[in-house]
Amino acid sequence: MMNDSDTTSPSAPSREDTAELERVVEDASRPFRHLQDQMHRVIVGQQPLLDGLVIGLLANGHLLIEGVPGLAKTTAIAALARGIRTGFKRIQFTPDLLPADLVGTLVYRPSEGDFVVKQGPIFSNLVLADEINRAPAKVQSALLEAMQERQVTIGDETHDLPSPFMVLATQNPIEQEGTYPLPEAQVDRFLMKLVVEYPDRRDERRILDRMARTSTNIEIDAVLDPEQIVNARAVIDRIHVDDRIRDYVVDLVIATRDPSQAGLSLGELVDFGASPRASIALILVAKAKAFLDGRGYVVPQDVKDAAAPVLRHRIGLSYEAEAEDRSADDIVNALLEHVPVP
Repeated sequence: MMNDSDTTSPSAPSREDTAELERVVEDASRPFRHLQDQMHRVIVGQQPLLDGLVIGLLANGHLLIEGVPGLAKTTAIAALARGIRTGFKRIQFTPDLLPADLVGTLVYRPSEGDFVVKQGPIFSNLVLADEINRAPAKVQSALLEAMQERQVTIGDETHDLPSPFMVLATQNPIEQEGTYPLPEAQVDRFLMKLVVEYPDRRDERRILDRMARTSTNIEIDAVLDPEQIVNARAVIDRIHVDDRIRDYVVDLVIATRDPSQAGLSLGELVDFGASPRASIALILVAKAKAFLDGRGYVVPQDVKDAAAPVLRHRIGLSYEAEAEDRSADDIVNALLEHVPVP
């Protein structure tokens, strides 16, 4: 039995504290909603993608974005970067890419008789890793250090990466020739996996009307500074999460490892479930969603909305699941239906 001294969860805020936090959240979140409006000047529809990009930025996490070619994945990321007064680099991943092409290398100066560091494109705030699964293992290893430690090693020295720092990686789900499957350790480092779907008929017509011309340049105003991102993250840390919602998150994550915990006989479909990193990610994403909605507290729907992007890449499916054409999203949806909601 747990007593008050055993828990580290914050106590429920008073009504006065809640009202003050709501005002702070409303003020701090307004520029991020403005950023989404700017991105919509370029991107038609794709609201889940645009929400995911901003949530990843707020939650200080990296994003894996999957979709067939032509769905504006790269365009959306570029629009995000143009809306922020910060550094942005795009790296096209190819089978012949070397770690030095990513992180940089030591360059010898004959006149001085020493070596100096030539920084690679990873030294930026927003880094687009385009077609990430086309790079070999050594490059993935270098990227993994950058994602996890927020630093890179060049020669014998480590170098801190700028803050904020965010990797936005894209991959094509249908063309696997010449690709390297991402290591599970690296996949788990991504806060969310966003799956980009085809637009509906209405949005496709709007895309046609807007983009079917020889010049498609649409200006985006930079509406955010890095300091506002850092300040917003501090506000997100203050958003209240009830103990019952924390328990709900833990129940969901444990059920991915053992679906019988939720009363489901899906064990033969799941090789492995989500790690504790998923529990942390669910809370962070839920708090970021509450922040964008102008709330100082998390509701169960925030967790349910976050479940698929946070968990889908952390569930290992068995051969039986593939044979039955069951996806990780199917598993997550089944768990959401059976795990009791507070």
